[in-house]
This record gives sequence, C-alpha cells and structure tokens, in this order.
Amino acid sequence: MSDDISAHIWNTKYRYYRDGTAVDRVMADTWQRVALAAAQAESHDIDAWQQRFYQLLDDFHFLPGGRILAGAGTDMDVTLFNCFVMGTIDDSMDGIFDALKEAAITMQQGGGVGYDFSTLRPRGFVAHHRGTVASGPVSFMRIWDAMCATVLSTGARRGAMMATLRCDHPDIEEFIQAKQQAGTLTRFNLSVLVSDKFMQAVSADADWPLIFPRDEQDPEPADLHCEWPGYSGPVPCRIVRTVRARRLWQQIMRSTYEYAEPGVLFTDHINRENNLQYRETITATNPCGEIPLPPYGACNLGSLNLPRYIDAPFSEKAAINWAKLQHHTRTAVRFLDNIIDVSRYPLVRHQAYETGSRRIGLGVTGLADALIMLGLRYDSDTGRQQAADILQCLRDEAYAASIELAREKTPFAFYQPQAYLHSPFIQRLPEKLQKLIRQHGIRNSHLLAIAPTGTISLLAGNVSSGIEPVYDLQANRQVLDQAGEFQNFQVRDYAWQSWQASHGDTPLPDYFQTALHIAPEDHLKMQAQLQPYVDNAISKTINVPQDYPFEAFVDLYRLAHDSGLKGCTTYRPNPVTGAILSSDDIQSTHHCCSIEREAD
Repeated sequence: MSDDISAHIWNTKYRYYRDGTAVDRVMADTWQRVALAAAQAESHDIDAWQQRFYQLLDDFHFLPGGRILAGAGTDMDVTLFNCFVMGTIDDSMDGIFDALKEAAITMQQGGGVGYDFSTLRPRGFVAHHRGTVASGPVSFMRIWDAMCATVLSTGARRGAMMATLRCDHPDIEEFIQAKQQAGTLTRFNLSVLVSDKFMQAVSADADWPLIFPRDEQDPEPADLHCEWPGYSGPVPCRIVRTVRARRLWQQIMRSTYEYAEPGVLFTDHINRENNLQYRETITATNPCGEIPLPPYGACNLGSLNLPRYIDAPFSEKAAINWAKLQHHTRTAVRFLDNIIDVSRYPLVRHQAYETGSRRIGLGVTGLADALIMLGLRYDSDTGRQQAADILQCLRDEAYAASIELAREKTPFAFYQPQAYLHSPFIQRLPEKLQKLIRQHGIRNSHLLAIAPTGTISLLAGNVSSGIEPVYDLQANRQVLDQAGEFQNFQVRDYAWQSWQASHGDTPLPDYFQTALHIAPEDHLKMQAQLQPYVDNAISKTINVPQDYPFEAFVDLYRLAHDSGLKGCTTYRPNPVTGAILSSDDIQSTHHCCSIEREAD
C-alpha cells in the first residue's frame, strides 16, 4: 500500500546511485548522506552537527526539499535549490533566447523556474526602430514549453514552470485563454498579476487601460507613466486599448472555473509584505506559488512533518509535543541555511542573489493528519486556531534561530536594519524578537513557506500534503519510474492507517474529513488564518465541487483578496485537466503540477 509507493519514490527519486550501483543501501544512508553534506558548512564540530541533522531527518521528522534529498552529498552536478525565478526577459530576440538558455540550464540542474512575460511586446505591436511586428508573450511561452519537454523528457521527473502576466498587459486576454485547449502549455502554471487598483476598478465597474511601455522611436507622446518590470523607475507608456475591468475579471474567473487556469497573484499584497521591499519588486513566483521571488531569486525548501509531533494520538491525551517541535524548528533553520553554502547554483546570478538574501522556506506538511490525530475537524474554528498556533510557533522559533545564527555567523548581506525592521511582517513579530533583530541582525531575509510537498509526503507514508486537507482516505496514484513509464499504486492516508492500527474497523469519527467534503470557503479560511505567520507564501488548492455556482466561485477570489492572501488557486474538475486523484481510474493530474513536476 503506501509503503510500496514510499519505497518506489525513494528508489526512483532520492536514492543515490553511482554508475548504476546503489550507494544508499537503506533510507538511513540517505539521511546520513544529506546530514553530512549540510554539516560541511560548519566551521567546527562537523561530526556533531551531522549527528544533530541526522536526528532531525530520522523517521521523517523533517523532510528537506527533493533537490536536497536527491543531490546533497553526491557527485552529481545539480543544484540543491527547489525554486528559482529567472531574470527579466529583455524584449529582443537576443534577450529572449538568452533567457531561454538560462531556463534550460536551471531546469537541467533540477530547479523549477518562474518567469514574468510582461516585458514582451504584445501581439501586433510594431518595433519602430526595426519595423518588425511582435507575436506576443504567449507565442514565446510555447518555445519555453517545448524546451522544457526536451530538457526533461526522460526519467522520473518532469519540468515545471510558472508564467505570469500583468493584468494591464494588452495580451492579457490571450494569456487567460492560453490553456483552454487540452495539451497546450502543459509544463506551465499560469497566474495573472492582479493589482489593488484593478480590484478597485472591478468593484467600480470602471474602464481598465491595457498599456505597454512606449517605443523610444514612437512619434506619438506617452499617455501616462507607470512602473514596469525591467525599469528602475516610472516609464512612459501608451494605452493600447481599454476594456471594462469587470468584464476582464469575469474572463479570468470563467477560465479558472472551467479550466483551473490561470491562478491569480495579488502583487500589491506580495510586495507590501516583502521583508526586502526596500530593494526588490516581485512579479513572479516559483512553479507552485509558495515562493515569490525577484529576478534571479532562489529558495530552498524543507517541511516539518507534523504527525511526528503528536503524542497519544486519537486519545483524550492527544497533544502536540511543543518542546520537540521548537527544538527541531531551530535545527531545521540551521540545516537550510547551511544548504545555501554547500549547494551548486545553475547561474552565477542566482548564487549572488541567494547568498545576499539567504532566503529559506521552512514549512509544514501533514497538517490535516495532525489535526485528525488531535481529534479536530479541519473546517472548525478550533482546528484553524490549532493550525495557527502551530504556525505561530514555527514563525517565532524560526526567527529566533535566524537571529542566533546572525550573532554567530553574521547577518545576510542585503540586511539594512531600519528598512528591514519597517516591514509589516517584521512589525507583527513579538517585540522581544524585534528587539533582538535590532541588536544582532538576522541571518535570513525570509524563513517560512508552505510548499505542496506532494512527493516527500508520499515518501513519509502518505501524510496529507502541506496544509491541504486529506484528499481521500484511499486513492490510486500514478507515479513515473526511472524509465519514464507510469506505475500505479493504491495509497492510504497516514492518519487513517494509524487509526486502523489501533482501532481496527471501528467507525471513523467525524473529524476524518476529506477535501471534497469541506466547503470551499473553509479551505480559504484555513489559508487566510495561516498567511499572517508566513513571510513567503502558501501553496494551497481550494477544492471546488463541479456543481459549485459560478457567482459563489467569484466571491471566493474577492474574499481571498480582502483577506490579504498573496494568491489564490482553485480546482474544479473539468474536461481538460480531469480530477486530481481518483479511486477508480488511476488519475493524478493537477493543474498546479503533478508530483513528477513539482519542485519537491
């Protein structure tokens, strides 16, 4: 059952082979290899740190991102980072194909990439200095898609990319419709960059200008000045055409409702909450959306496996082992910080930016299973409050650990005390932590992210993924093997297996909830309750029944914006993408990305 898929995933994705011979004989060898690799960043007591990191990893307490598990301590020329955003695409043939080459190099080393295509001229736009007519961003996305298919065409992984486009780009409607035909841009996740100004225009049913920077050779004057990616300040822009904001919003919503694409990223929320807002403007994320990043930004991920921190599950004494969770959180921060120093980087620019910011993305997985083991419903106020308490603990311990690392090893290079402390997220920290940052600085600009963790959660016995509810107690999964062929596995939820081990076939209590039996509004409430404690972002899919009314669906996105979320992703079964999982027809596609494509 789930043990079978765990062994398969270890064998095909994370077990180390040299010249066809297994170096990792058992899972403990993988933990020791990874622990030793992370300990190499220490200037002293390397053996002691290897042992501490091994204890953190042992028995799946902490699950590093898949690139770390697969590459750390090996002789392979790969990166240990899961997430990258590439540089700004220069609007020229040289610039476009230079960017394509950088993406190919990054994906070849194992990283998922994100791109903002807003810098590319809209379809039909004339370059006055060359007399050429542009084919538009979506046409070039097809080239990226083909490249991704070629670079990662074999083995147990597939490439994943995120493409974003501004909601005021003249090709936004083509972008919205780009994945409505089956088999199109299948290696891309799409997200529209939605501004507060656009949401205000939607509410007012106002006109919405679609704009683009003015060609320097254009004889016509600029219509307005605006901020645009690739420029350091306001740039003269032309209004290409005007649409009704509410009509455009309805197009986005209808496409998302019918085809599960595109998602939306609330860029003003992302940039207001960015701890490095004093030096960055973010317009893209990694493929699953939990890491908003600037050009050439990178991040490595790891997740604490919450069911391992539940004592006396399913009993009146069921409780979180807070002391162990706090201790492991601090160790995990040091582990991920060390990965920055021992990893290879696809590009020199990635290395320069990551060693400057030292971003990490520590998160959790198995939240839903942990709540079940505590006897709490996922959709209850008490369940959400317990989840928030866990994330608040994670935040406070992670920031405390990073401050201690700064005292020991120096703060991150881009740290500017006054500007950093002005960040809204930092100002919500307990005053004690803010005071310590003023005194000592902090080692990492960002520390927290909630990744989808689909693959590593299967590795850990099919615990529920990230902060998602349990999808189903039992389901079939298709997983690629090393030959690029699919194998079918029947998997059982970790908490359900634990219940059966201690209670047999006793009827399940009502806190054994599954995703499709939780109201979409309650999915969103969980994400909204946790976002204030996460300085990066949250990868979360709101499952929507097929018969869910369209107007209620649109309201979810309005509520997501009003709740301060950095993005929103929904999934309603549809003819193009099918179902996420199935108990009868072995289907495991997901509009965000399948486990073969996700970065973990």
